[in-house]
Amino acid sequence: MKKETIFFVALALAAGVLLGVIYSNSQKDSSTTPQSNVAAPVQAPVNHQQQITMLEGILAREPENRNAWAQLGHNLFDADQPMRAIDAYAKALELDANDPNLLTDQGVMYRRVGWYDKAITNFKKANELNANHQQSLYNLGIVYRYDLEDFASAIDAWTRFLALNPSGAGAAQIRAELEFLKTQPKLPQQPQ
Repeated sequence: MKKETIFFVALALAAGVLLGVIYSNSQKDSSTTPQSNVAAPVQAPVNHQQQITMLEGILAREPENRNAWAQLGHNLFDADQPMRAIDAYAKALELDANDPNLLTDQGVMYRRVGWYDKAITNFKKANELNANHQQSLYNLGIVYRYDLEDFASAIDAWTRFLALNPSGAGAAQIRAELEFLKTQPKLPQQPQ
């Protein structure tokens, strides 16, 4: 085979994999998928490093490709590389800052590295962009409750979460958290 033919076959394969990743992530985010009792097919494990390498190659040629930056962030997130994920999400957000899902994912990575103030900023901005964005409220409550021990702010975030999601995923857990926070004595304030 000619070098050009091999190159185009490899390029087509890489593009197909990228489109498959983008499509599967868009389907994963869809909340309109009906539930069924049919078992889901077993999927092969994702090789995040392979995906990361492929996306980095695309971005070397197309640095303004917002979707590739977002997908790179998602793969770095899943590969437990929070600093690199933060940077990839930042590049995607530079190209379009009005994405509550990316802001929330980047906020989760900020939390993972201990940058709670930045995580809170992202979760609040995501919720400002979309007042119905449940995941940002859920994560906002997590940071307030577990990282900052700001129970009043956790109660506020989770109460707003339950107003949007009274019986959906996570609602029972959040109700239990709220019940605990409302019935437990407050921790003593640390001297300043």
